[in-house]
Amino acid sequence: MDIFLISRQQVSRITERPADISDEEFLWLDTTHDEVAADVQAWRSTVEGMTGVHVYDPHLLDITNLSHPSYFDSTQDYAMVVFRKLDLNNQPEAQAVQVEDSSKRKVPQALAKLATKPVTFLLIGRTLITIHAARSRTVEATRNRLLDYKHKRDGSLNTARPPVSPEELMLRLLNAMVDQYLELRQPLTAQIDRWQRALLNPRRPFNDWLALLDARIELRKLDQLSEGQLDALQELRDYIVDVKGNHDDRKESDLLLVRINDVIEHISRVLNHARRLESSIESAVQIHFSLMAHRTSEIMRTLTVITALFMPLTLITGIFGMNFDYLPLLKDRAGFWITIGAMLLLVIVMLLYFRQKRYLEDRAFDSRK
Repeated sequence: MDIFLISRQQVSRITERPADISDEEFLWLDTTHDEVAADVQAWRSTVEGMTGVHVYDPHLLDITNLSHPSYFDSTQDYAMVVFRKLDLNNQPEAQAVQVEDSSKRKVPQALAKLATKPVTFLLIGRTLITIHAARSRTVEATRNRLLDYKHKRDGSLNTARPPVSPEELMLRLLNAMVDQYLELRQPLTAQIDRWQRALLNPRRPFNDWLALLDARIELRKLDQLSEGQLDALQELRDYIVDVKGNHDDRKESDLLLVRINDVIEHISRVLNHARRLESSIESAVQIHFSLMAHRTSEIMRTLTVITALFMPLTLITGIFGMNFDYLPLLKDRAGFWITIGAMLLLVIVMLLYFRQKRYLEDRAFDSRK
């Protein structure tokens, strides 16, 4: 477990709880799921010794449950937020995964599977406890920025100021985690656009149905994931309003509300984008089958016209193929040409009739369509 003492002037890593913590200071206890799972009771005793608050058994089960959805709960002593973030360690790089489209061009493919892991936040007075997977990029980047502020505090150029409360630090972490979902928009949109072009290409059949179904499943998963995150953050906002509403420092309370509303707005953008992409896939599939039905209708209309043209010609040839001793024009030297001319004239008359009745359209015979 890593312990940080954060104040308005500096951020320092410590090994044990200080004797006194002023109103301008707070503690950040950072640990991993592996450390908690190694000895749950020892971890709880350590937290109780640092904060004086006992973590309840149901919440311990939630902390060690790696499949737990986004969730918020609170007691008289503390509040708990479970937030599912992208597991970037198990994700391939979006730009590194390359696939070939119908024109044999290399194009970037979006993340194939949406792997996530929970991050648990415990707000206990002036202490924030985070429990996350090992090698969390978001947490490591935040820790480095905070410690970098301590290193540069004597210089003329400082980094962004440290958070002034555990709630603000938690919201900064949550905002960075949500932004990772926003970064999925570009590769996901590029992949959906590629499939749309392939679905609407009449010259090549579309064969990536399993990949398209997998993408729709992942988008539905992202939709449900965002809804759970949104519900948890809205309950957290209500909790902050109730707890901080009577606080003397209204500026700090307003700042927290601004930050949490910003995080909620980012989650709403992810949710809306996932729904738009899912709707785009369904619309493209519907248009694809509509085009296939239209193409089939055009082919059937062309075949029907050809059949209608050849039916009287077949009748004429059938009549002249009868085994009678005498047929009109059969012995005539010009009978063949008269019959051919009559057949051509009949075809022309039928074509003009079909064109007048709009049974025949130019695009039905246009090979480029």
